[in-house]
Amino acid sequence: MTTTSQKTVSALVIRAKFSAAMSEMYRREVPLYGRLIELVREINNDILRQNPGLETELGSLDRVSEERHGAIRLGTPAELRTMAEVFAVMAMYPVGYYDLSVAGLPVHSTAFRPIDQAELAGNPFRVFTSLLRTDLLETSIQREAEDTLVKRDIFTPRLRELLRHHRDQGGFGEAEADEFIREALETFRWHATARVPRAFYEKLLSVNSLLADIVCFRGPHINHLTPRVLDIYRIHQTMEKMGIETIPEVQGPPQHCPILLKQTSFKALNEEIRFPEEDGGSSEGKHRARFGEIELRDCAVKPAARALYDKLIAEVNREAAGLRKEAGEAEYRRQYPAILERIFREGFPAWNHDELWREKLGYFHFRLKETEENPGKNAPIVDGGRQAEEVLETLCESGWIARTPITYEDFLPVSAAGIFKSNLDGRSGAIQTEEPNQTLFEEALGQPVLDSFALYAKEETASLTQVMWNLADRGWVR
Repeated sequence: MTTTSQKTVSALVIRAKFSAAMSEMYRREVPLYGRLIELVREINNDILRQNPGLETELGSLDRVSEERHGAIRLGTPAELRTMAEVFAVMAMYPVGYYDLSVAGLPVHSTAFRPIDQAELAGNPFRVFTSLLRTDLLETSIQREAEDTLVKRDIFTPRLRELLRHHRDQGGFGEAEADEFIREALETFRWHATARVPRAFYEKLLSVNSLLADIVCFRGPHINHLTPRVLDIYRIHQTMEKMGIETIPEVQGPPQHCPILLKQTSFKALNEEIRFPEEDGGSSEGKHRARFGEIELRDCAVKPAARALYDKLIAEVNREAAGLRKEAGEAEYRRQYPAILERIFREGFPAWNHDELWREKLGYFHFRLKETEENPGKNAPIVDGGRQAEEVLETLCESGWIARTPITYEDFLPVSAAGIFKSNLDGRSGAIQTEEPNQTLFEEALGQPVLDSFALYAKEETASLTQVMWNLADRGWVR
């Protein structure tokens, strides 16, 4: 039996090491990802150098450039439950429910990520995790897929032992933490040999590319690893100039609308695969699964703003789809930004952080400044009878409270589905049924997913409470 002979290693340290190890593994597997990381760091360095105040809000160059998320696709509820336990070791928990059937994809998803503010500040690594929905498949395909998946184990025997040890002992020593990282990485590693004959792969591919990707391989190879960039339009244009095949648009809100998440990516690689055949031989083929995504994260928004965003982006997609059908891909690529800008200018009321605050659309973090941050200014005296919101606004305007947007830590279903769909094999079919089923997902997961809005509201409220306590503690309340 394994024993913990060293001081317990924190979840933050394990998560940071795991994120770095996965990045290094993916860099070796997909060299173009390594070049993207270098470009992202160059762009972030330029922007932080030109805007030194951003470091206070976002963190250092190392902090921003190391931030990333990954994505995996799982086949069974049992895989999802064990994966949840793997992520829990790293203090990553399921936040949000995402229905991708709206894009013809037979999966639904959650995002495993840290939820504590100190954990997010230390390392905000996230993994967008999808589960195959066999309930959306025809009966014969459903049975074949489930029969194939039940025969595999995506976790090493040693990883399962380490998870049992973590449950029993409540933590890992340094050697065990390092071993856990090595063993867990094996689940995410790319394997160029399929588990099924080529004919079966082609059969599933004709139904849906994600179905073939999930069912036909040894495990949920990481299909993209996404760095955070501070100017996504610059890197999108840079990739195009380098001759990298990108998706046609930057997905998400318009360029100057500082909310939620913007994403772009290079197209999935068409990689060589070996298929084992029933006669004992093998055959060659190709498979599209892994692509390069880049993201820009901005202000988290409240439910009303999110509902408005969803409504407007649906309008954009309808108009842009008509243009694409009538005028072709090149014209779509050229006109999409203007369509996006026009529809949002007409319909979204806040285009900077101050407007998001005044319109009560965004979530913010508040901090009472120290007196040395306002040299020459007298300490404010606050009327204790005034409403907290009035006090807050007055002190923000006078420069005594720093108000910074809370970073959106989650994902956009439409954009996530759009990027997945844009990277499908050209031979892929699509699922016709649109049917969200959060209950089914949570039953598979074995726990409810967390509400992202509640998490952002909790952070905002906690910072406001701290401000009011600090005012009283300094004797600034009259």
